[in-house]
Amino acid sequence: MYAIAVLGNFTILFIVKRETSLHGPMYYFLFMLAVTDLVLSTSILPKMLSIFWLNSKEINFSACLTQMYVIHCFSVMESGIFVAMAFDRYVAICHPLRHFTILRNSVVAKISLAVVLRGGMLVLPFLLLARQWPYCRTNIIPHSYCEHIALVKLACADIRISSYYGLFVLFFVTGVDVFFITMSYIQILRAIFSLPTKDARVKTLGTCSSHLGVILAFYIPVLFSLLTHRFGQNVSLHFHILMANVYLLVPPMLNPIIYGVRTKEIRDRLLHLFTHKGI
Repeated sequence: MYAIAVLGNFTILFIVKRETSLHGPMYYFLFMLAVTDLVLSTSILPKMLSIFWLNSKEINFSACLTQMYVIHCFSVMESGIFVAMAFDRYVAICHPLRHFTILRNSVVAKISLAVVLRGGMLVLPFLLLARQWPYCRTNIIPHSYCEHIALVKLACADIRISSYYGLFVLFFVTGVDVFFITMSYIQILRAIFSLPTKDARVKTLGTCSSHLGVILAFYIPVLFSLLTHRFGQNVSLHFHILMANVYLLVPPMLNPIIYGVRTKEIRDRLLHLFTHKGI
């Protein structure tokens, strides 16, 4: 899965950077998504494989905090990128003549900056709070990476502020982002069903359904994993750990496949690249 994620996302990055015809809003957001997916999967996979292959089951406390920050920061960023992509699709389908007027390069840059800053600022208190807790219990995390609540549960102090803030970030980010994605796709579906020909409706609906599938593959495991950390006392540990890894490994593998294969422009450029090299 990691090999497919790295290969697929680097392919997206290479094609979008190389082809000037793909320098548009949708592909800029796709470029950001590929970078985010590479960081998310790489933040856990090398260490996880060293645990299983080399029996290297220790991590420095500072490295653990860094891993925790990177995972949660880029997860929030990925959620924001999905909102930006949904907005781009809404403008492209509902206001096609004004697409490049509304989403100028300066607007795309501002949206991208807002996505990055939101992720960094919302997750920063995780890091600051986790650093200040005294740790005098066991130093064993029953997890394959440094997840926020799994780490702070080791503290011998009242960690309710960390727990409450974590829940706030979870429900604020998920609630706001899912709301805007839903509203965008409701408008998109209304526009699709008003298209004159059945072929156009089926084609556009097929593209949107694959995008929605990727979004659900990200949000459902995220919600399940983070909520069972707090309320899932009856969920078996191995199943919980499996789901916690799924949301960091499956979307980075699926995203380049779905967006690459289902996006005609990227598919055509990739085929052209291979056939040109072959000639």
